[in-house]
Amino acid sequence: MISQTTQIRVRYADTDQMRFVYYGKYFEYFEQGRADLLRAIGLPYSDIEAHGIFLPVIEAFARYKRSARYDNLLNVQTILKDMPVARIRIEYNVTVEGESEVIVEGYTVHSFLNAATGKPTRAPAIFIHTLEEAMGKAT
Repeated sequence: MISQTTQIRVRYADTDQMRFVYYGKYFEYFEQGRADLLRAIGLPYSDIEAHGIFLPVIEAFARYKRSARYDNLLNVQTILKDMPVARIRIEYNVTVEGESEVIVEGYTVHSFLNAATGKPTRAPAIFIHTLEEAMGKAT
């Protein structure tokens, strides 16, 4: 298992008329957490794409338990539990700084796509190797 926490300050533009974070923004927060996790293990999106692989989202889910508000400092915990084959599932827990209650939880599922052909493919060796090293360090 690999876990990374990203802090995000809620901008005024992220809120709706009710002054809560607009529900769709959490998927942007998930994306930031995902990018930070991959960068932290030494595999930023730019490197993945340089190897001819795209990671499109093929499934996304969020469960909203409580709303965040303007200027809250959020902790987005991004978790990768399993080694991928042709798909990768990444989980997220969002909390407000200083609180332990998860206010939003969710996941995204991504397929590995060959950038040249546009066809699904297995996770590339460099991706698997990097994850194995990161998971080995975590245990």
